[in-house]
This record gives sequence, C-alpha cells and structure tokens, in this order.
Amino acid sequence: YRLAKNSKIVRALVKALENGKEVTAFMELQARFDEESNINYSDYLAEAGCKIVYGVAGYKVHSKVCQITLREDEKLKYITQIGTGNYNEKTSRQYTDISLITSNEDIASDVQRFFNNLSLGITDNEYDYLLVSPNGFKSALMDLIDKEIAKGKDGRLFFKFNSFTDKELMAKLTEASKAGVKTRLIVRGISCMRPNIEGYTDNIEIRSVVGRFLEHPRVFIFGEGEDAKYFIGSADLMTRNTEKRVEVTTPIFDKEAKEKLNHYMELQWKDNIKARCMNNLGEYEEIKDSERSSNLDSQAKMMEIAEKDASGIELKYAREAKRTRDKEKSREREKIKREKSEEEVIARVEEKRAERAERREKEGGFFKRLLSFFKK
Repeated sequence: YRLAKNSKIVRALVKALENGKEVTAFMELQARFDEESNINYSDYLAEAGCKIVYGVAGYKVHSKVCQITLREDEKLKYITQIGTGNYNEKTSRQYTDISLITSNEDIASDVQRFFNNLSLGITDNEYDYLLVSPNGFKSALMDLIDKEIAKGKDGRLFFKFNSFTDKELMAKLTEASKAGVKTRLIVRGISCMRPNIEGYTDNIEIRSVVGRFLEHPRVFIFGEGEDAKYFIGSADLMTRNTEKRVEVTTPIFDKEAKEKLNHYMELQWKDNIKARCMNNLGEYEEIKDSERSSNLDSQAKMMEIAEKDASGIELKYAREAKRTRDKEKSREREKIKREKSEEEVIARVEEKRAERAERREKEGGFFKRLLSFFKK
C-alpha cells in the first residue's frame, strides 16, 4: 500500500527473482500521496520479472499480507505474515504496529484463497478464519459482539484502532453497553461515539494514547481469560474500511502470542502520562489522580521491554555461539587425540618391524657363519 523510498522490501523481492523464485505483488495504485511511487515500483518489479496485480476495481486494497511458499521433503509449507502496518521502513521507525508471522496451515489456506480471489478481482468470498472486508469483516464483528451481549454483565470487549465512524458498529456497541457488557476502546484519532451517556453507553470507556510514536495497531479482544478471542488486522472501524476497502484481520491462536497481546493492551490502558480519557461530551481529559498510584508511559515501557528482550536474544545467541565454539574445540581436541593415538600405533608398528628385521639379520648372520664352517 505504501512503500518507502529506495524500498528494501522491493530490493528483497528483486533478489528473490534473481535467485529463480516466483514473485507476485499486489500493488494498490490509489494509495493517497503515493500513487506515483507505487506506479514506478510496479514498473520496476514488472521489468525484473515479477507478476503484478493492480488492486481490485471499485475498492482500495489496504490489507498487509505476505505469504512465502516453500517445498520441503516433497511437501509444500507456508510462512504467512499478517500485520497492521505497511511494508515501509520509514514509517516503521515512527509508528507502532503489530505483526503475526505463523506457519499455521489453517491461516495459510485462507491467505492462499485470499490471494487467489484478489488475482480474480473477487471480494465477496467466504473464509474459514480470516475476517475480510468489504463483505465479511463487519458482519463477523457483529456476531462476535452478539456473543458477548449474550453473556450480559459477564461480557467483555477490548478494542484498539485509529478511528471510529461506522454507525452500525456504534449502534451494536451501544446495544452491548445496555446489556451490561464492559467495553474498553483505545482510539488514537477520531471517535464519533460518546462514552458514559446514561442509559446508552454507561459501560463504555474510551481512551487515546498520543506519544513519541504514532499508535497504529488494530486489535480486537472478545471476552476474557482463556476463552477470549484475539484478532489483529489492517481495518479501522470506519465505513471506508468496513465497506469500501479490502482489509484482512486474522485470529491469534498461539497462547504465548495472546499473552503478549493482552499485556500490551493492558499497558496501554494503564498509561496515565500520554493517555487521555474521553468524557461524554467528546472532550479528552487527563487520567484522574485516583488512577495514578504510579506513573506509566506505555510507549516508554514497551521500549524498555523491547530492549530487554533484545538483550536476552543477544545473550541467547552469544551463549549458543559459545556452545558452538566449545563443541568445535572439543571436536578438535578429539581429532588431535585420535591423530596422536594413530601416530603412536604407527610408531609401535614401525618399531616392531625394525626389531623383527634386526632379529632376522642377526639370525641370518649366524646361519651364514654356520654354512661357511661346514664348507671349510
């Protein structure tokens, strides 16, 4: 959708082509302010041998999806990536985003079908796991919200996205609030919904986090605990995204990934430095002192966690490298021992040969003297 200037992604695709791989790229030519850049990149990739598909008539393709197909032991395997952010190195330094990379075969099958549909210009197909707009995303959200409504006061909704303008979804969340469903929304930009309106949105809270980085993820959590359902994707809850764009939202199945996602969302909600809370007039206010037991900047905390994780990864690789070096040294010592042992064996064999030769020579001399004696 949006590529950086001198894109490393494009260079990687061209390198793949040069190495004999088949590459297909779906380019959206209607990306606002990036139309010329995307046309130029399309031409460049096409000249390199890449198959180019230019979007879908009548819709913008805003989804961020990648699939790598490889053959191992005569079987096809897939690595699938679905994210909330563009393949753009420049904005990746300025935005926060979330990406799923998975070998899950169910998701891979849906993504393969999605790409096939895009190449044929089809937007109204059904998927087993993916929520895909313009036809399946909103209706799936409605169904999932209805399941929480059925739980009444035990229902929980926790969403994060950029903007909120879709009237049908606002009406559905109002219905959920009336049923007692506790709803938390983190909306960075525009929100046409008003929280805490008596009799309508009493159970809805809306917060916004504006900090060093532009908050860009779209996260949807339905329920709580082990039964909660987690989704991430490219779509905001705006009519243009739910009805006029091709967007992809994926479920998260992995337990560890769910825990990470939940931790991230809770950190965002507990932010009391960069976060603001919307009142029922649509105005943003600072977090109340009663919620300030300790100060928390969610972005700074996530940076701290990332640095710690990176240090842990470096330490892990350093330990693995040391283990590898130790194994190599051990193999070298064993080799030297074997060589020494072989040299010792060879030396002993040679020594015995020399002894036998000397003995034969002595014995030969004796018989020669004896023969000479008899001749005389």
